[in-house]
Amino acid sequence: METMTTMAAEEWLAIPSDLGSSGCREGVPTGKARQWALVLEARGIPFRLERSGDAPQLLVPAAYRAAAIEELVLFEEENRDWPPVPPAAPPFADNTLVTLSNLLLFALFHNLIRLGVWWPGEAMPAWMAIGSADSELILNGQWWRLVTALTLHANSLHLLGNLAIGGIFIVFLCRYLGSGLGWALLLCAGVLGNLVNAVLQPLDHSSVGSSTLVFGAVGLLASLNISRHRRQTWKQWFLPFAGAVALLALLGTEGERTDLGAHLCGFMVGAAMGLPAGYLVGKRGRPGRLPDMMLSLFSASVVAASWMMALAWGARW
Repeated sequence: METMTTMAAEEWLAIPSDLGSSGCREGVPTGKARQWALVLEARGIPFRLERSGDAPQLLVPAAYRAAAIEELVLFEEENRDWPPVPPAAPPFADNTLVTLSNLLLFALFHNLIRLGVWWPGEAMPAWMAIGSADSELILNGQWWRLVTALTLHANSLHLLGNLAIGGIFIVFLCRYLGSGLGWALLLCAGVLGNLVNAVLQPLDHSSVGSSTLVFGAVGLLASLNISRHRRQTWKQWFLPFAGAVALLALLGTEGERTDLGAHLCGFMVGAAMGLPAGYLVGKRGRPGRLPDMMLSLFSASVVAASWMMALAWGARW
């Protein structure tokens, strides 16, 4: 009781906002005042918060003022660069037209199939039969189906949905990584997503569509954001990833014939690939012109070779 009475009678002095030696009673920003109050509380230094105009004022007994300022100076020095400033994002590549042209190839291929355009005198292939992601046939060695299924769509509405929704993510991804690396990672995410889905699904499961690739793009973008903000507070990388998961739940589960497994597998594979990709791009930058072209040719060659294998198998059967 004596201690409290003595403290009540003792003069209380304001902590200056600049932690200087003057006894000015200027207010401290609300967030900063709360931080400093926590520091003083942890150090066992008595304090009280009062309003000083529009800002709070941190007060301590005169006998504790020097110790309080010393603790707060140390706190500010230790946390001077926290949270760290986010690294500057690399300038986007000017490749939107190229990416949109590649997306249009999906539409062109779909229309050629639906219109029955094929070599004169040759029988029309059964595109769905030879190119769908049939789990049993994939696990029996028909690897090309992992690729060809990404280029097939059940109908025009299915194609339009993937192009309209996926196009946004794919354009952004390719502008961030470059066309070659972007499409190579998208293809890998789609292929590996289809493979994981084939392993997990019953043997009689079959699916088509580029949505595995589209949700691979969502996962890639989420992880690229985490990689870029890996030294930031958890909110700066966790919240965008949570947003991507919410997007998966919103767009990837609707429709009676929606292959949720393919969407989820594509997303998870893309998310796993995005972390090392983001680290390497952040450290070394995007691939140069020649490597980017080689990656683009590689992706196109994989798709072409897969369809050649599918057509060869279809001709035998």
